[in-house]
Amino acid sequence: MARVKESIAWPNAPDRTSQVNQVLADWFFHAQPNRKYGPPIMKYNLVGDRVEEAKTVVVHKFTMGDVEDPDLYAAEPLYRWQESEAGQWIMKNACDTPTWYRMADPTSFGYKYEIHAKLMGPALTEWLLRNGV
Repeated sequence: MARVKESIAWPNAPDRTSQVNQVLADWFFHAQPNRKYGPPIMKYNLVGDRVEEAKTVVVHKFTMGDVEDPDLYAAEPLYRWQESEAGQWIMKNACDTPTWYRMADPTSFGYKYEIHAKLMGPALTEWLLRNGV
């Protein structure tokens, strides 16, 4: 069996691993935008003297046919939902800004869009009572 040579570092070279890691960490955190919404919302949050659960719920969904630029065509239904009464309520009561997701829809060979929002406390209870579990 052939022996594999171990890699040999330069004998007099200083170890710069920590400096390289610091440069990479500085670059990474500099490239990330600052959070506008305060600390991240976890699953369970301490609010005053009680613990409240934050839950991500699907607040709206729709399908889109096979189009050339689905995000461009989905902008109009997304905007209409955002301006509706339910959309205004979610935008006001969500912990973070709601996000939308695009998925392939194999049944229609198109796309499925979902809007997810993170709710907690009375807003979560009201949403679940209005729309079912």
